[in-house]
Amino acid sequence: MKKVFKVFIDGKAGTTGLKIYERLSEREDVSLITLSEEERKSDKARSEAINNSDVTFLCLPDDAARQSVSFVKNPDTVIIDASTAHRTEEGWLYGFPEIYKDFEKKVKSAKRICVPGCHASGFIALIKPLTDNDIIDENAGLCCTSVTGYSGGGKKMIAEYEGEDRSKLLDFPRQYGLNQSHKHLKEMTKICNLKTAPAFSPIVAPFYSGMEVTVPVFIKDIKNGAGKEDIEKIYSDLYCGKIVSYSCDNENGFLSAGKLTGKDSMEISVFGNEERILLSARYDNLGKGASGAAIECFNYVTGKNPETGLVL
Repeated sequence: MKKVFKVFIDGKAGTTGLKIYERLSEREDVSLITLSEEERKSDKARSEAINNSDVTFLCLPDDAARQSVSFVKNPDTVIIDASTAHRTEEGWLYGFPEIYKDFEKKVKSAKRICVPGCHASGFIALIKPLTDNDIIDENAGLCCTSVTGYSGGGKKMIAEYEGEDRSKLLDFPRQYGLNQSHKHLKEMTKICNLKTAPAFSPIVAPFYSGMEVTVPVFIKDIKNGAGKEDIEKIYSDLYCGKIVSYSCDNENGFLSAGKLTGKDSMEISVFGNEERILLSARYDNLGKGASGAAIECFNYVTGKNPETGLVL
């Protein structure tokens, strides 16, 4: 008999929570635990829902996510946290299956899984394989630019961009994180085994969803005599599935941040010449950068094909 998993989404009203709810409500292997508007504000009701679930998704601000974890008494409840709260905490499995050879083995016993940050996903997909292969030094000073759709800012930013009284300034890309303390830097540094956080330039642009992360690298800074071809081989060997794949396709010399809008896949590329190369990751900030990644983790937890319910 097919097992039906009891699932609770704590923070269902947010952008990521709504996307997860929409995806799971269509699945026959899921029974969703829902709360009324009044119950949603009750710690007691939330605690009961969490402990009655097989899997609980946390789509909350960091402090609220930590509170929800403190409610857990059921040793069998699996928490999949989409917030920033636990991404670098001990005892939490970082939910990016494609960068770990033993992820499927680890997830079988994992009760605490964190969904990667949207910006961090692209940077980590590009850099972790290179530090793992001793091509990029742990002391490297890297730069990273990330262009994202405005839905990455959640309900408040979506309302700001789609409101009738929107500022004319929103018609143009806007750089932010100007103080170089973006909340994704911590996981970008730790997961890639870097000693120094990258100089990071996130940019929000006037389109709903889509994302492009690029990291420029000088050939002279690559270790052990490696070059562009060596990096291409590492990526093509590692990223050979439908969810994350290697491709050097471009749009006549341009890279569109919207190429994979609406999809849960990620495309890794290498461009450049004998002096300088450009590493690129393109995906949807709401897909592999958020709810798609959360559903992929859920599929591993429940023993399903990782691609189940994903748009690829």
